[in-house]
Amino acid sequence: MPELPEVETIRRQLAPHLEGRVLERLEIPDARWCAPVGPADLGEALQGRRIERLSRRGKYFIFELEDEVFLLVHLRMTGTLLLDCAPDTPYQRVIFTLDDGHVLRFCDPRRFGTGELALGAEALEAFFAGRLGIEPLGPELTGARLRALARGRRAPIKAFLLDQRHIAGVGNIYADEALFRARIHPLRPAGKLTVTQCAALAEAVQVTLAAGIDAGGSTIDDFRHPDGVSGSFQNEFLVHLRRGEPCHTCGTTVIKMVAAGRGTYVCESCQPRPRVRRRP
Repeated sequence: MPELPEVETIRRQLAPHLEGRVLERLEIPDARWCAPVGPADLGEALQGRRIERLSRRGKYFIFELEDEVFLLVHLRMTGTLLLDCAPDTPYQRVIFTLDDGHVLRFCDPRRFGTGELALGAEALEAFFAGRLGIEPLGPELTGARLRALARGRRAPIKAFLLDQRHIAGVGNIYADEALFRARIHPLRPAGKLTVTQCAALAEAVQVTLAAGIDAGGSTIDDFRHPDGVSGSFQNEFLVHLRRGEPCHTCGTTVIKMVAAGRGTYVCESCQPRPRVRRRP
Protein backbone atom coordinates (compact mmCIF):
# COMPACT_ATOMS: atom_id res chain seq x y z
CA MET A 1 0.00 0.00 0.00
CA PRO A 2 1.37 3.45 -0.85
CA GLU A 3 2.40 5.24 2.34
CA LEU A 4 3.04 8.89 3.12
CA PRO A 5 6.22 9.25 1.00
CA GLU A 6 4.54 7.74 -2.05
CA VAL A 7 1.46 9.95 -1.67
CA GLU A 8 3.59 13.05 -1.09
CA THR A 9 5.73 12.22 -4.13
CA ILE A 10 2.64 12.02 -6.33
CA ARG A 11 1.19 15.18 -4.80
CA ARG A 12 4.34 17.20 -5.52
CA GLN A 13 4.43 16.02 -9.10
CA LEU A 14 0.74 16.59 -9.80
CA ALA A 15 0.24 19.92 -8.01
CA PRO A 16 1.83 22.12 -10.73
CA HIS A 17 -0.43 20.52 -13.35
CA LEU A 18 -3.67 20.61 -11.33
CA GLU A 19 -3.59 23.74 -9.21
CA GLY A 20 -5.36 26.64 -10.90
CA ARG A 21 -7.01 24.41 -13.48
CA VAL A 22 -10.75 23.87 -13.85
CA LEU A 23 -12.09 20.34 -13.59
CA GLU A 24 -13.99 20.33 -16.85
CA ARG A 25 -15.28 16.78 -16.78
CA LEU A 26 -15.36 13.89 -14.31
CA GLU A 27 -16.07 10.37 -15.53
CA ILE A 28 -16.51 7.54 -13.03
CA PRO A 29 -16.91 4.19 -14.80
CA ASP A 30 -16.78 2.36 -11.46
CA ALA A 31 -19.49 3.66 -9.12
CA ARG A 32 -17.97 1.73 -6.22
CA TRP A 33 -15.12 4.29 -6.13
CA CYS A 34 -17.30 7.06 -4.68
CA ALA A 35 -20.11 5.09 -2.99
CA PRO A 36 -22.42 5.94 -1.29
CA VAL A 37 -22.35 9.16 -3.35
CA GLY A 38 -23.40 8.43 -6.93
CA PRO A 39 -21.11 9.29 -9.86
CA ALA A 40 -23.61 11.79 -11.26
CA ASP A 41 -23.95 13.58 -7.90
CA LEU A 42 -20.18 13.73 -7.44
CA GLY A 43 -19.74 15.06 -10.95
CA GLU A 44 -22.36 17.74 -10.33
CA ALA A 45 -20.54 18.84 -7.17
CA LEU A 46 -17.07 19.00 -8.75
CA GLN A 47 -17.36 19.75 -12.47
CA GLY A 48 -16.74 23.34 -13.48
CA ARG A 49 -14.87 24.20 -10.27
CA ARG A 50 -11.29 25.39 -10.10
CA ILE A 51 -8.78 23.22 -8.24
CA GLU A 52 -7.25 25.72 -5.85
CA ARG A 53 -4.83 23.34 -4.17
CA LEU A 54 -3.77 19.72 -4.06
CA SER A 55 -2.80 18.91 -0.48
CA ARG A 56 -2.28 15.80 1.62
CA ARG A 57 -3.35 14.48 5.01
CA GLY A 58 -1.75 11.21 6.00
CA LYS A 59 -2.24 8.94 2.99
CA TYR A 60 -5.14 10.98 1.58
CA PHE A 61 -4.96 13.41 -1.32
CA ILE A 62 -7.15 16.46 -0.80
CA PHE A 63 -8.39 18.13 -3.98
CA GLU A 64 -9.35 21.55 -2.66
CA LEU A 65 -11.81 23.10 -5.09
CA GLU A 66 -13.34 26.57 -4.97
CA ASP A 67 -16.21 27.29 -2.56
CA GLU A 68 -14.77 24.84 -0.01
CA VAL A 69 -15.60 21.69 -1.94
CA PHE A 70 -13.15 18.86 -1.17
CA LEU A 71 -12.50 15.55 -2.89
CA LEU A 72 -10.62 13.09 -0.66
CA VAL A 73 -8.80 10.39 -2.62
CA HIS A 74 -7.12 7.30 -1.14
CA LEU A 75 -5.06 4.93 -3.29
CA ARG A 76 -5.43 1.98 -0.88
CA MET A 77 -3.41 -1.06 -2.02
CA THR A 78 -3.02 -0.78 -5.79
CA GLY A 79 -4.38 2.60 -6.87
CA THR A 80 -2.34 4.92 -9.08
CA LEU A 81 -2.90 8.43 -10.44
CA LEU A 82 -1.47 8.74 -13.95
CA LEU A 83 -1.26 11.97 -15.91
CA ASP A 84 -1.78 11.87 -19.69
CA CYS A 85 -1.27 8.11 -19.92
CA ALA A 86 -2.58 6.09 -22.85
CA PRO A 87 -6.39 6.23 -23.18
CA ASP A 88 -6.52 2.42 -23.16
CA THR A 89 -4.55 2.07 -19.90
CA PRO A 90 -6.21 -0.80 -18.00
CA TYR A 91 -8.17 -0.67 -14.75
CA GLN A 92 -9.43 2.91 -15.15
CA ARG A 93 -11.92 3.79 -12.42
CA VAL A 94 -11.99 7.61 -12.67
CA ILE A 95 -11.06 10.07 -15.43
CA PHE A 96 -10.43 13.75 -14.62
CA THR A 97 -10.35 16.05 -17.68
CA LEU A 98 -8.93 19.53 -17.08
CA ASP A 99 -9.68 22.72 -18.98
CA ASP A 100 -6.20 22.76 -20.56
CA GLY A 101 -6.64 19.30 -22.07
CA HIS A 102 -4.60 17.32 -19.56
CA VAL A 103 -6.23 14.09 -18.37
CA LEU A 104 -5.66 12.45 -14.99
CA ARG A 105 -6.71 8.82 -14.61
CA PHE A 106 -7.19 6.81 -11.43
CA CYS A 107 -6.29 3.20 -12.21
CA ASP A 108 -6.74 0.43 -9.68
CA PRO A 109 -6.74 -3.31 -10.51
CA ARG A 110 -8.04 -4.38 -7.09
CA ARG A 111 -10.65 -1.60 -6.84
CA PHE A 112 -9.97 -0.75 -3.18
CA GLY A 113 -9.21 2.95 -3.78
CA THR A 114 -11.83 5.50 -2.83
CA GLY A 115 -13.02 9.03 -3.51
CA GLU A 116 -15.11 10.85 -0.91
CA LEU A 117 -16.80 14.25 -0.90
CA ALA A 118 -16.65 16.83 1.90
CA LEU A 119 -18.62 20.06 1.62
CA GLY A 120 -17.14 22.81 3.77
CA ALA A 121 -14.17 23.09 6.12
CA GLU A 122 -16.11 21.67 9.06
CA ALA A 123 -17.06 18.54 7.12
CA LEU A 124 -13.41 18.10 6.09
CA GLU A 125 -12.23 18.41 9.69
CA ALA A 126 -14.90 16.00 10.91
CA PHE A 127 -13.92 13.43 8.27
CA PHE A 128 -10.32 13.29 9.45
CA ALA A 129 -10.98 13.78 13.19
CA GLY A 130 -11.78 10.13 13.90
CA ARG A 131 -9.46 8.66 11.28
CA LEU A 132 -6.07 10.33 11.46
CA GLY A 133 -3.64 11.36 14.17
CA ILE A 134 -0.78 13.84 14.01
CA GLU A 135 1.19 14.58 10.85
CA PRO A 136 4.66 13.08 11.31
CA LEU A 137 6.57 15.59 9.17
CA GLY A 138 5.35 18.62 11.07
CA PRO A 139 6.27 20.03 14.47
CA GLU A 140 3.59 17.93 16.19
CA LEU A 141 5.70 14.77 16.28
CA THR A 142 8.14 15.03 19.16
CA GLY A 143 9.47 12.52 21.63
CA ALA A 144 7.26 13.98 24.34
CA ARG A 145 4.14 13.85 22.16
CA LEU A 146 4.88 10.29 21.11
CA ARG A 147 5.36 9.20 24.72
CA ALA A 148 2.07 10.83 25.70
CA LEU A 149 0.23 9.05 22.89
CA ALA A 150 1.79 5.69 23.79
CA ARG A 151 1.38 5.96 27.56
CA GLY A 152 -0.42 2.93 29.02
CA ARG A 153 -0.68 1.09 25.70
CA ARG A 154 0.25 -2.59 25.79
CA ALA A 155 0.16 -3.14 22.03
CA PRO A 156 3.53 -3.66 20.29
CA ILE A 157 5.09 -0.46 19.04
CA LYS A 158 4.79 -1.76 15.46
CA ALA A 159 1.01 -1.97 15.86
CA PHE A 160 0.98 1.49 17.43
CA LEU A 161 2.81 2.98 14.44
CA LEU A 162 0.47 1.32 11.94
CA ASP A 163 -2.63 2.71 13.67
CA GLN A 164 -3.38 5.83 11.65
CA ARG A 165 -5.30 7.32 14.57
CA HIS A 166 -1.98 7.94 16.33
CA ILE A 167 0.39 9.03 13.56
CA ALA A 168 -0.95 9.58 10.06
CA GLY A 169 0.77 8.11 7.04
CA VAL A 170 3.21 5.54 8.48
CA GLY A 171 2.74 2.05 7.04
CA ASN A 172 4.52 -1.27 7.13
CA ILE A 173 7.65 -0.33 5.17
CA TYR A 174 8.46 2.89 6.97
CA ALA A 175 7.57 1.49 10.41
CA ASP A 176 10.16 -1.27 9.95
CA GLU A 177 12.81 1.17 8.75
CA ALA A 178 12.11 3.73 11.51
CA LEU A 179 12.19 1.11 14.28
CA PHE A 180 15.54 -0.12 13.00
CA ARG A 181 16.97 3.40 12.97
CA ALA A 182 15.71 3.93 16.53
CA ARG A 183 17.07 0.50 17.64
CA ILE A 184 13.67 -0.53 18.98
CA HIS A 185 12.27 -4.04 18.61
CA PRO A 186 8.84 -4.06 16.89
CA LEU A 187 7.35 -6.26 19.64
CA ARG A 188 8.24 -3.89 22.48
CA PRO A 189 5.03 -2.63 24.15
CA ALA A 190 4.40 0.97 23.09
CA GLY A 191 3.73 2.07 26.66
CA LYS A 192 7.08 0.70 27.83
CA LEU A 193 9.23 2.95 25.65
CA THR A 194 11.57 5.22 27.62
CA VAL A 195 11.92 8.95 27.15
CA THR A 196 15.12 8.36 25.19
CA GLN A 197 13.50 5.71 22.98
CA CYS A 198 10.50 7.93 22.22
CA ALA A 199 12.79 10.79 21.21
CA ALA A 200 14.83 8.44 19.01
CA LEU A 201 11.72 6.99 17.39
CA ALA A 202 10.13 10.36 16.67
CA GLU A 203 13.32 11.46 14.93
CA ALA A 204 13.66 8.13 13.11
CA VAL A 205 10.12 8.33 11.73
CA GLN A 206 10.78 11.80 10.36
CA VAL A 207 14.19 10.90 8.91
CA THR A 208 12.84 7.71 7.30
CA LEU A 209 9.82 9.43 5.73
CA ALA A 210 12.00 12.27 4.43
CA ALA A 211 14.42 9.75 2.90
CA GLY A 212 11.51 7.99 1.24
CA ILE A 213 10.28 11.25 -0.28
CA ASP A 214 13.77 12.14 -1.49
CA ALA A 215 13.94 8.75 -3.26
CA GLY A 216 10.54 9.20 -4.86
CA GLY A 217 8.90 6.54 -2.71
CA SER A 218 9.20 2.75 -2.77
CA THR A 219 8.11 0.59 -5.68
CA ILE A 220 7.67 -3.04 -4.67
CA ASP A 221 4.55 -4.02 -6.63
CA ASP A 222 2.27 -1.36 -8.10
CA PHE A 223 3.39 2.11 -7.03
CA ARG A 224 4.24 4.48 -9.87
CA HIS A 225 4.71 8.22 -10.24
CA PRO A 226 2.11 10.11 -12.32
CA ASP A 227 4.41 9.77 -15.34
CA GLY A 228 4.70 6.00 -14.85
CA VAL A 229 8.22 6.06 -13.33
CA SER A 230 8.93 3.87 -10.29
CA GLY A 231 10.29 5.01 -6.94
CA SER A 232 13.74 3.93 -5.73
CA PHE A 233 13.63 3.88 -1.91
CA GLN A 234 13.47 0.07 -2.02
CA ASN A 235 17.13 0.20 -3.00
CA GLU A 236 17.92 1.90 0.32
CA PHE A 237 16.07 -0.41 2.72
CA LEU A 238 18.01 -1.12 5.91
CA VAL A 239 15.91 -4.10 7.04
CA HIS A 240 12.61 -4.27 5.17
CA LEU A 241 12.50 -7.22 2.72
CA ARG A 242 16.10 -8.13 3.71
CA ARG A 243 15.38 -11.45 5.45
CA GLY A 244 18.47 -13.65 5.49
CA GLU A 245 20.82 -10.81 4.57
CA PRO A 246 23.44 -9.33 6.91
CA CYS A 247 22.55 -6.20 8.84
CA HIS A 248 24.33 -3.17 7.38
CA THR A 249 25.28 -2.07 10.91
CA CYS A 250 26.40 -5.22 12.74
CA GLY A 251 26.39 -8.06 10.24
CA THR A 252 23.77 -10.10 12.10
CA THR A 253 21.25 -11.84 9.85
CA VAL A 254 18.02 -9.93 9.38
CA ILE A 255 14.98 -12.04 10.27
CA LYS A 256 11.30 -11.86 9.39
CA MET A 257 8.51 -12.21 11.92
CA VAL A 258 4.87 -11.30 12.24
CA ALA A 259 3.98 -8.18 14.25
CA ALA A 260 0.60 -6.47 14.20
CA GLY A 261 -0.44 -9.09 11.63
CA ARG A 262 2.15 -7.85 9.14
CA GLY A 263 5.40 -9.28 7.84
CA THR A 264 8.06 -7.48 9.87
CA TYR A 265 11.83 -7.32 9.40
CA VAL A 266 14.25 -6.84 12.27
CA CYS A 267 17.88 -7.19 13.32
CA GLU A 268 17.64 -8.61 16.83
CA SER A 269 21.19 -7.54 17.61
CA CYS A 270 20.59 -3.87 16.88
CA GLN A 271 16.98 -4.13 18.08
CA PRO A 272 17.05 -6.33 21.19
CA ARG A 273 13.92 -8.38 21.78
CA PRO A 274 12.06 -7.26 24.91
CA ARG A 275 12.44 -9.55 27.89
CA VAL A 276 9.40 -11.54 28.96
CA ARG A 277 8.90 -11.52 32.71
CA ARG A 278 7.95 -14.93 34.03
CA ARG A 279 5.49 -15.16 36.83
CA PRO A 280 6.80 -16.88 39.96
